[in-house]
Amino acid sequence: MPELPEVEVVRRGLERWVSGRTVAAAEVFHPRAVRRHVPGAEEFVSRLRGRTVGTAQRRGKYLWLPLDGSDAVLAHLGMSGQLLVTDPGSPPEKHLRIRLSFTDGGPELRFVDQRTFGHVLVTALADSAGRPVPEPITHIAADPFEEHFDAGVFARRLRARQTEIKRALLDQSLVSGIGNIYADEALWRAGLHGARPTERLTGPKIAELLDAAREVMSEALEEGGTSFDSLYVNVNGESGYFDRSLAVYGRRDLPCRRCGTPIVRESFMNRSSYSCPRCQPRPRGLRTPGRAGP
Repeated sequence: MPELPEVEVVRRGLERWVSGRTVAAAEVFHPRAVRRHVPGAEEFVSRLRGRTVGTAQRRGKYLWLPLDGSDAVLAHLGMSGQLLVTDPGSPPEKHLRIRLSFTDGGPELRFVDQRTFGHVLVTALADSAGRPVPEPITHIAADPFEEHFDAGVFARRLRARQTEIKRALLDQSLVSGIGNIYADEALWRAGLHGARPTERLTGPKIAELLDAAREVMSEALEEGGTSFDSLYVNVNGESGYFDRSLAVYGRRDLPCRRCGTPIVRESFMNRSSYSCPRCQPRPRGLRTPGRAGP
């Protein structure tokens, strides 16, 4: 699933190509794409026709396009969703789910989703953490790049969770935008094992971890994000290249870029965790699980 850098790459593309334009028509080709829009596909289409799009916004892994008035088009890409800016004359993509055309006759906005785990809806805006966001995501915490993100509040809430640090980083109600890839990368940079109990972390160590998360996601953003397959692309259909710079994620048995020790892979919440056993030793008193398979 795309994480903060990948979603921000898409947001920037939408800001360039879609913001400020007026919707001429909307078409829905698969009902699952608008399953969260409770009134249904016809109402979704009618809500968009004739509306002018504002500046594209993002919180964590969610994107939205404010509309003239007090609502917005909210999109979550899921595992394979793509928002593509495409010439109106180009043939429909195999997994095209939604298409928006504009009154200027320029490029269309198409939502393509092979696995149909993503969704799009029109919804009202509400205040959350100091800014207007779509109502369905008001429970999502601010991400580390937001102006109103409070590092002190984050640190206090983190220690109060009394859980493993990686689980806390993936909790979108605590901090949004960080997923499996960038959690592993930030933990490696901060020299922390993902099983470290949150209540044992000091204020300076939490600050170091936050800095590491911001740093690695900023670097990923500069390279267009991380693409392991063709499912994540920007609005022009191009892949990101940060997978070449990853330090631990997906690098099982390869040497640590810092100390040369082989990277290990462990099972974690039906996923995988990657770490360096030397740079990120497991906390004392915790059982060491067996290494996961390929």
